[in-house]
Amino acid sequence: MTRRVLPYRVPAEDVVTAEPWRLVIDDAEIGLPEALPDWDYQMDLHIRRTVHVDLDRARRESGLPAGAALTLAAVWTATGSNLSGPAQQVGLDESGTTTVQLEVRLIGADLGGLLLLDTALMLAERRTDGQPSSPRRAGSVLWSDRQALRLQGDAPQFPMALIDFSKTSFPDSAAWHLQISGGLESATMGSLLLLVNEQNVATATAFQNAAKPRPIDRIVLSAVYADAARIMIEHALAHDDFSEDADFPDGSLGATLLSLFDQLFPGQSITDIRLRHRQSPALFSSDLQGAVKIFEVSA
Repeated sequence: MTRRVLPYRVPAEDVVTAEPWRLVIDDAEIGLPEALPDWDYQMDLHIRRTVHVDLDRARRESGLPAGAALTLAAVWTATGSNLSGPAQQVGLDESGTTTVQLEVRLIGADLGGLLLLDTALMLAERRTDGQPSSPRRAGSVLWSDRQALRLQGDAPQFPMALIDFSKTSFPDSAAWHLQISGGLESATMGSLLLLVNEQNVATATAFQNAAKPRPIDRIVLSAVYADAARIMIEHALAHDDFSEDADFPDGSLGATLLSLFDQLFPGQSITDIRLRHRQSPALFSSDLQGAVKIFEVSA
């Protein structure tokens, strides 16, 4: 196991006792799972954890004066959106052992992919009166841990909005519409938008219940994701520069479509699938249904 060596003294790991992050759903708490396969961009996250810090030991073992101000901070990073930010920061200038409740609310539209939650005990202010080997710069990390939560499985994920189709150019009776804009080099987050018709009760309700879907909600969501996958793959195949040799930037629409293609058609060439789509669209549609495992319920 590799351990990072810092250029200053740090306390023993057990000066901080951090309880696991917990997910808050409808005022109930569950342990934070490894993944939320039914998550979508309309689902905000409310998470919390309790952290106990032995401040006296943390300062003493770091070579800091008894009154040195410390900070406990939580930071989030989402790989799907390439966004990150501070979740909560609590100043600690007392003595003895203290208990801190970290409470974080994250907007679903800012997330995606792998959500990384970093918690750290840090020096709050620059110090010049500690021991020579003690941390001196504000922000010096004395203790930290990281927990990850995967927010999406194999299904395509993208930002979404609930709107009234009767006020748009879309058919009033349509349930959803996947909007794709920009070229393959464009950022995925700005190129895809799933619009859900709020007048279609079954579909709107399914997305509202995405965190705890009923059997009927799972069927609706499966149909939406299957249709979205079809639209995305057909959009990709329509571009001649969509190929195995293409080098699209990370986070771009092209890179997302290549990843989706590899998930749905592993070991098959883009050229072969493109020919099948042109020559036998019905067979292509059936192949895609099988690839997305439409209406299958995950265990």
